[in-house]
Amino acid sequence: MIDKNDIVFGVRAVIEAVQAGKEIDKILVKKDIQSDLSKELFAVLKGTSIPVQRIPVERINKITRKNHQGVIAFISSVVYQKVEDLVPFLFEQGKNPFFVMLDGLTDVRNFGAIARTCECAGVDAVVIPAKNSVTVNADAIKTSAGALHSLPVCKEKNLKQSLEFLKNSGFKLIAATEKGDYEYTKADYSGPVCLIMGAEDKGVSYENLALCDEWVKIPVLGTIESLNVSVAAGILIYEALKQRN
Repeated sequence: MIDKNDIVFGVRAVIEAVQAGKEIDKILVKKDIQSDLSKELFAVLKGTSIPVQRIPVERINKITRKNHQGVIAFISSVVYQKVEDLVPFLFEQGKNPFFVMLDGLTDVRNFGAIARTCECAGVDAVVIPAKNSVTVNADAIKTSAGALHSLPVCKEKNLKQSLEFLKNSGFKLIAATEKGDYEYTKADYSGPVCLIMGAEDKGVSYENLALCDEWVKIPVLGTIESLNVSVAAGILIYEALKQRN
């Protein structure tokens, strides 16, 4: 579902949105775009973390029939935060921070369900990558029952660097993976912690797993190999909450 209020179309309009500092989830451009104005757009985008996808113009026409000039930007429904800004703020407030990172999750409804659980459990922030990931769109907000309007979401260009920053800030990094060394109840979630959940098909990426302090697993006794990621996240988040309380 696409809310027409969440898109900006036309090259000049998109350039102005980027220059105005609008929170943009992604920009779609037609594959063969070559105008002088489009070159100006790419120059403006240089150095930003905004994902750009080149697609056939037919796909853009399905989103809007108005004069898009081969360019559409999706405006985020929330203002994203940065891990390096949020962590010091939480420590200054005397908090014991609890983050959940979603490594490569692409299913919007699972994202919304996880965000709802995070909000209910008092998680301080959800961290997602800028590319190849879910974003906070209308579907995600609806599935989260509005939790994404109040739960801080950090959208990071490089998850590995974010994990290194968290580790250097005193966070324990706990990855949920079927390769886990032991069951999730045996991990220690009591201090500053970031729980890392991976996509259902790929799991947590190896480079991120390598940074983690603990690898934990949820026992699966049936014939299906794994739980839905939002269910798995709920189990681990509430185990952490039990220990932290």
